[in-house]
Amino acid sequence: MKPIVRRGLGLLTVLACLAVWMLTTRMATKERRTRTCQSGIQVTVLDSAQRNFVGKEDIEKWLNEDYHAYVGLPLDSVNLDRIESLVLSRSAVKGCEAWLTDDGILHLEISQREPVVRFDDGRNGYYADAGAYIFPLQARGSVDVPVVSGKLPLKVERGFKGTREDPREEAWLKQIIGLVSYIRGSVWENNIREIRVDEGGNLILLPREGKEKFIFGEPVRVQEKLLLMRSYYEAVVPSKDPGYYASVDLRYRGQLICRR
Repeated sequence: MKPIVRRGLGLLTVLACLAVWMLTTRMATKERRTRTCQSGIQVTVLDSAQRNFVGKEDIEKWLNEDYHAYVGLPLDSVNLDRIESLVLSRSAVKGCEAWLTDDGILHLEISQREPVVRFDDGRNGYYADAGAYIFPLQARGSVDVPVVSGKLPLKVERGFKGTREDPREEAWLKQIIGLVSYIRGSVWENNIREIRVDEGGNLILLPREGKEKFIFGEPVRVQEKLLLMRSYYEAVVPSKDPGYYASVDLRYRGQLICRR
């Protein structure tokens, strides 16, 4: 066979394959336009074992309220970007990916925010995650994390979500997150039951056992102060009766100031 004939046959084969592909694609697109999003929705919450802020019924409620009629729409008319944005607007949701399958099922894969500390100023309660993102307490589910209460130097309105714009508030919040992160996984995790902020802005650590209150001061020099606290239990407590001291001041370098 002559080369020119082989090239001609090869070109015809390519054109035939291209025509078949275009026809198949057009038919598939037309078929997809006739297929509709059914009532089925499949929600996967990746971290539901650790937190239970969001469930399938919540997603369905949000979409019914904000997206309205997605059920019955042709598959290529469902705005997946908008659905993801609507779900991500909820304070406890950190990530969302939405997609449709040819059987008309809407799939949503959700990840939730992971709080590391809870705040309570007496009027309002809220969480913060490791990235200093604040979000409200949730109607569904709760997480066992350290609680910081009292005269908080944070002006957080009910329902607020996001980061703090005031640099002083942001700095204090990050220091608190550093403190609770240091405590977590250490011997103090189960021994410190509460952290309060007094009128002067000092942190007060309250242990699960004993009547002492530990005056921690500002959330700085964390390791040094906790070492002083450990020294109190190892060197002072064994020589005194239970409840002998009412307060232990940890604010001064290398000093334990115990008061009755």
